[in-house]
Amino acid sequence: AKERGDSEATMASAAAKQPSKNATKGSAGAGGGAAAGGAAVPLASPLMGGLNKKKKPFLGMPAPLGYVPGLGRGATGFTTRSDIGPARDANDPVDDRHAPPGKRTVGDQMKKNQDDDDEDLNDTNYDEFNGYAGSLFSSGPYEKDDEEADAIYAALDKRMDERRKERRELREKEEIEKYRMERPKIQQQFSDLKRKLAEVTEEEWLSIPDVGDARNKRQRNPRYEKLTPVPDSFFAKHLQTGDNHTTVDPRQGQFGGLNTPFPGGLNTPYPGGMTPGAGELDMRKIGQARNTLMDMRLSQVSDSVSGQTVVDPKGYLTDLNSMIPTHGGDISDIKKARLLLKSVRETNPHHPPAWIASARLEEVTGKLQVARNLIMKGTEMCPKSEDVWLEAARLQPGDTAKAVVAQAVRHLPQSVRIYIRAAELETDIRAKKRVLRKALENVSKSVRLWKTAVELEEPEDARIMLSRAVECCPTSVELWLALARLETYENARRVLNKARENIPTDRHIWITAAKLEEANGNTQMVEKIIDRAITSLRANGVEINREQWIQDAEECDKAGSVATCQAVIRAVIGIGIEEEDCKHTWMEDAESCVAHNALECARAIYAHALQVFPSKKSVWLRAAYFEKSHGTRESLEALLQRAVAHCPKAEVLWLMGAKSKWLAGDVPAARSILALAFQANPNSEEIWLAAVKLESENNEYERARKLLAKARSSAPTARVSVPCKNSTKQDRGFSVLVVEARVLLQVFMKSVKLEWVLGNIAAAQELCSEALKHYEDFPKLWMMKGQIEEQSENMDKAREAYNQGLKKCPHSMPLWLLLSRLEERVGQLTRARAILEKSRLKNPQTPELWLESVRLEYRAGLKNISNTLMAKALQECPSSGILWAEAVFLEARPQRKTKSVDALKKCEHDPHVLLAVAKLFWSERKITKAREWFLRTVKIEPDLGDAWAFFYKFELQHGTEEQQEEVKKRCENAEPRHGELWCTESKHILNWQKKIGEILVLVAVKIKNTF
Repeated sequence: AKERGDSEATMASAAAKQPSKNATKGSAGAGGGAAAGGAAVPLASPLMGGLNKKKKPFLGMPAPLGYVPGLGRGATGFTTRSDIGPARDANDPVDDRHAPPGKRTVGDQMKKNQDDDDEDLNDTNYDEFNGYAGSLFSSGPYEKDDEEADAIYAALDKRMDERRKERRELREKEEIEKYRMERPKIQQQFSDLKRKLAEVTEEEWLSIPDVGDARNKRQRNPRYEKLTPVPDSFFAKHLQTGDNHTTVDPRQGQFGGLNTPFPGGLNTPYPGGMTPGAGELDMRKIGQARNTLMDMRLSQVSDSVSGQTVVDPKGYLTDLNSMIPTHGGDISDIKKARLLLKSVRETNPHHPPAWIASARLEEVTGKLQVARNLIMKGTEMCPKSEDVWLEAARLQPGDTAKAVVAQAVRHLPQSVRIYIRAAELETDIRAKKRVLRKALENVSKSVRLWKTAVELEEPEDARIMLSRAVECCPTSVELWLALARLETYENARRVLNKARENIPTDRHIWITAAKLEEANGNTQMVEKIIDRAITSLRANGVEINREQWIQDAEECDKAGSVATCQAVIRAVIGIGIEEEDCKHTWMEDAESCVAHNALECARAIYAHALQVFPSKKSVWLRAAYFEKSHGTRESLEALLQRAVAHCPKAEVLWLMGAKSKWLAGDVPAARSILALAFQANPNSEEIWLAAVKLESENNEYERARKLLAKARSSAPTARVSVPCKNSTKQDRGFSVLVVEARVLLQVFMKSVKLEWVLGNIAAAQELCSEALKHYEDFPKLWMMKGQIEEQSENMDKAREAYNQGLKKCPHSMPLWLLLSRLEERVGQLTRARAILEKSRLKNPQTPELWLESVRLEYRAGLKNISNTLMAKALQECPSSGILWAEAVFLEARPQRKTKSVDALKKCEHDPHVLLAVAKLFWSERKITKAREWFLRTVKIEPDLGDAWAFFYKFELQHGTEEQQEEVKKRCENAEPRHGELWCTESKHILNWQKKIGEILVLVAVKIKNTF
């Protein structure tokens, strides 16, 4: 007790914030704990107020986080039963009546909590880097400072993750692609077979045999429960199975027995348990009831708006879906809408949209008769509403709709829409005419009624009706123009004059008048009419819209009124355009007309532009190209004659005229044009070369030699390097010198080739050596020299020429290829391989060199090495079409389709890849698809001769003669100049005089279907 009193006195003194010593002693000397405690508090209270002169700063402030009072001096506190509740036995049920099994007693829950608190610290749950799988401190309290620390660490992790995110994602993507390339999925390996499933027809699919099953018969064919509908005869037969017999055999009655005359006894009409109310089952009545129900449903469905049945007798069960309401909402929404519309109708019964909306709601929900009743009531409440009457006519079946329309006409005799609806309801033409004529008696000002009535009449009756129509509707342009079309020439002129008087602001009347004059041969009036139209419309305040007039001109062009079209173009082409924008705008207008297939409009625009800009070379060129594409040879030559008269210094115009004459077979006229061109341009090397080509193509070799010699002597002979096309030097003298040097180079090349093809090898070699003295940096001269030596079987000299050329031109791909093929031809395969490797080192990322390396190994029979080289080539040049096209056919046949898909992903619009896909379909005998891909290829790149050759070969095997000729004609128009196979034949010295069509045939013959 003494110790307890001391403890409580100490606590009281701490709470009183150090009271006086007397109070402390008195408190300590108390005998009983309770008495001492009670005496200490009232004594300390007044003293504390007097002695506490300075208040502590922490008083009144909230305790810090995690503060436990008395913890520092060992007063850890204690817990009583009132804090934790009464003690409970482990077998006592828990408070939750719906606890799951395993948690229904206090002991179960305590065991569960103990298991959750235990940490799995086994060695199998330990990782050297991450530690234990669980948290070692999960059982500890999660305080605010822990949450702040976790947030800081999470922010740091997020920041560091963002810094490395792009690099990490890029690296992961590359690693995944590399892994997928090395180890493709089973799904990717069978992707080509899966794609073929799209081509399997239903018959082929059904004809596929089932996979064999190793299970026994009972396992393969388990007996499922089968439900079979029982026929009515079964019920009738077995109805009396459990009853007693109530009749006697007829033979017993014949030979005596129980057959009495009185109809009682056992032979009563209601024998025992067979009373109708108990066990009789009348199948006939059930069938009648079923038929009655079916008839009701059929009649309900067949009652449609138009009066026509909508039930398919063969598919009744399918058509029963039409009875299901097709509204978008649920039943509650429909009820709300119905109540809302009912409120609207009752509030304002003369509001037509409320009745229409109510009827359509019932129609959508399938209650057609309710909708009809509502709309008919609406006609009573709103008899002057046109929409309500039309809705009623729409909902009612045929004859009833006619009666509704008749009633509507009585209420609204001036409604055009009701008359039109009445005419639509009539099925007989005479009845329609009668309705429309009756309508015109009441509403004679309606253009719509007149047009509808005229469409039903014959031409003569229509002309009479239109005469009356324009009197009633004098402001309708359509009626005036329709009447003018039906009248004779003189009457049509009068009609159009009256139309202009009544409608002075419409341009279509003037244009129709011009077309009328042109159709009757009076073309000199067309220009005057169009000019008067522009003047009159402006006088009446009409704005001349240039685009609208050009559209009218295009319509005249398509209708065949050429003079009217040209007159309209000339009249409006310059309206609203600034002078400095004229040329650009007119060229765009001409291209737009060509795109709209209005060629005469485009020709008229070009003619007007040439009148305004007679000295513009670009306008003459555009007009010439237009005539070349869409005109005749005579129109092109006439235009070129005018062009060279206005632009005599334009060499291309002279050359186009000479070529046109030459293609037409008029060689003397071509010579005369070139002679005139020489007079206008005495030092033009282009004209020199054109004259040489003309003479050489026409076997005038001596004249060609003389022209070339004269050109070489007149041109400068200074040794200058031929710059690239992207040269940026702007010095005028340097540019002129470069151009002249280039032309002299062309002259030398023409001279060498002429002697080469004519068989003068010595002269060709001499000219080639002379040219190389001036132009040693030009690779084509070295190529020609090497090929000439190679043709003469001088392999060493050819090798020397190629090597010298590569020293001067190390970036010339054809030179490397020629040298490699030369070594391969003489059997030096290793040297050829070394040359190609050296070329790839000096010219990295060059698809042509990689392709030649792959083909070299393939021709040598080393297919594995060729596949390896192809993989390296595709890594270095992933977007090269020629490499992907070759890679497709390096694969085995099952993998080609997959490879072609990959090629299309990398090079979607590359002509070589498209050509490879076309060849792939060709090899699989998919003719239609192959033709589509061939057409796509030549459309994307018409200059690729190989595509035309393969296309022509394809049509030779699978196409008709018309298709073959069409391909050949399109190829001749395209004039292709590139392609590996094409250049091999077109640049061969034996084919130097062959035309495009002949070269096409030669290349097609050389193509073998080995792919």
